[in-house]
Amino acid sequence: MDVKANSLYQEMQNMIGQTRLPVNELQPTNEVNTSASEFSTLLKNAVDGVNSMQLESKNMTQRFEMGDPNLSLAEVMLAKEKSGIAFEATVQVRNKVLEAYKTIMNMPV
Repeated sequence: MDVKANSLYQEMQNMIGQTRLPVNELQPTNEVNTSASEFSTLLKNAVDGVNSMQLESKNMTQRFEMGDPNLSLAEVMLAKEKSGIAFEATVQVRNKVLEAYKTIMNMPV
C-alpha cells in the first residue's frame, strides 16, 4: 500500500483545523482550567476516534471473513491501515507528552 506522506500530513492538518474554535467564541473566565478542560476533551475525543476506527476495522474484518458480498478486500485492508496509522500517531503523541512531562519535572526550581 502506497501512503503518501504529504497527503497524510495534509489530512492531519485539516483535522487539526476543524477542531479549533474561532477566537471570538473562546472567552474563558479561568484560562488555566478552561485550557486544561479543552485539552482533556480534545485528547478524549482523539482516543475515542481511534477506538472507533479500530472497532470499525475489526467489524469489517469479521464481516469480510463471514463472506459479506458488500465488502471488498481492499476496503477491509484500507480500514485496517487507517486504524493502524491512527493508533501509531496516538502512541507517538503519548510518548511526546510523557517526554515533556519528564523534562518539566526534572527542571530545577
